Amino acid sequence: MYGNVLVPTDGSDGMDEVIDHALAIAEDEDATVHALYVVNRRLYLASEKERQDEVVEELRAAGEEAVAHVVDRATDAGLKTVSAVRDGVPGREVLDYADEADIDLVVMGTHDPTKRDRPATLGSVAERVSTDAAVPVLTVRVSE
Repeated sequence: MYGNVLVPTDGSDGMDEVIDHALAIAEDEDATVHALYVVNRRLYLASEKERQDEVVEELRAAGEEAVAHVVDRATDAGLKTVSAVRDGVPGREVLDYADEADIDLVVMGTHDPTKRDRPATLGSVAERVSTDAAVPVLTVRVSE
């Protein structure tokens, strides 16, 4: 049923809960785990012009580390993996990747939307993906 499971990651500490759920499903289904990080175009375009290249490099490095963590966990579980770091608008990129990679299930985290002290990026991404995806989406509330 689920041959390809996508785990969009932001690299936050709470992602381990999301990864646990994704790996449990992937193990049951003998699925390939796809780890995806999106370098948020809005973040680097909002930075000072002279710092944009530096910000992109920092975000890309964080993304490489985040997908490596998912891949390491999946590999340790004996699963096949694919990883990608893309630039763009996160919700749109997750949806595009899901279509392009023939994803059967998206497993992603979401934060408590009532918390005002953190950026709304992950929650809004999860909402957009849940609403617009052509495949099932499992959202996991991540604890801080």
